[in-house]
Amino acid sequence: MENEFTSEILLTRKKTEQSKNEPKQMIVLEWLFLTIAPCDAAEPWQLGSQDAATPMMQGIIDLHHDIFFFLILILVFVSRILVRALWHFHYKKNPIPQRIVHGTTIEILRTIFPSIIPMFIAIPSFALLYSMDEVVVDPAITIKAIGHQWYRTYEYSDYNSSDEQSLTFDSYTIPEDDLELGQSRLLEVDNRVVVPAQTHLRIIVTSADVLHSWAVPSLGVKCDAVPGRLNQTSILVQREGVYYGQCSEICGTNHAFMPIVVEAVSRKDYGSRVSNQLIPQTNQIAEA
Repeated sequence: MENEFTSEILLTRKKTEQSKNEPKQMIVLEWLFLTIAPCDAAEPWQLGSQDAATPMMQGIIDLHHDIFFFLILILVFVSRILVRALWHFHYKKNPIPQRIVHGTTIEILRTIFPSIIPMFIAIPSFALLYSMDEVVVDPAITIKAIGHQWYRTYEYSDYNSSDEQSLTFDSYTIPEDDLELGQSRLLEVDNRVVVPAQTHLRIIVTSADVLHSWAVPSLGVKCDAVPGRLNQTSILVQREGVYYGQCSEICGTNHAFMPIVVEAVSRKDYGSRVSNQLIPQTNQIAEA
């Protein structure tokens, strides 16, 4: 799989000069598509979860719906008992209260059901937790995300640039004054993380200074970045799109200005995106 992506990158790098001469109209259309296309990000007054883009996030949403079903049952049952007690045992209707010492039926029900319901909740939750900790043995691509105060550095360990260095680039948030039409405030970055869809990915997360977190809700990922320690997670993006996330660990003054943008493209377009966008960024960092 790595050789396949590497060969695509080498072929597309040879065509870089030809792509520079493409008509300006195509560039404008591509820019409009990327800016106007639906993005997976939080919306104002949003109460539910973002659309799932990975099997892991879909499992989280399904578990939430299952637990919410039991919560509704418990709410209806307890509310009915409360209303019934307030109505039938009102002091005007029952001035001389009866003393009930034993209630065999209700004691059995209140013992059995609270024992059965947690089992229906625990079994799927344990299955989901174990699947979240499962690591793909042979991922197609490994990406290392390094947190800094207050930006991120990404390293594609499977590819080397022309100077035999790992493909590395920095990702900073775009200031509000520099935003273009269609871009989200406090969520857009100058360099996105480009990944292929329908491909197993391994994300290695660490930090260079303080605690950070690499969290993308639509992907179902929240991995803490701890200095001196490597944490990893595996994802499989099922559809193309742009997915937004933020740092979920308070890391200092500009904690709110560390967004994450993951752009999933087709495997056919992935090689050209890496060659035309990410490799030039790596060369600029090396020259600096």
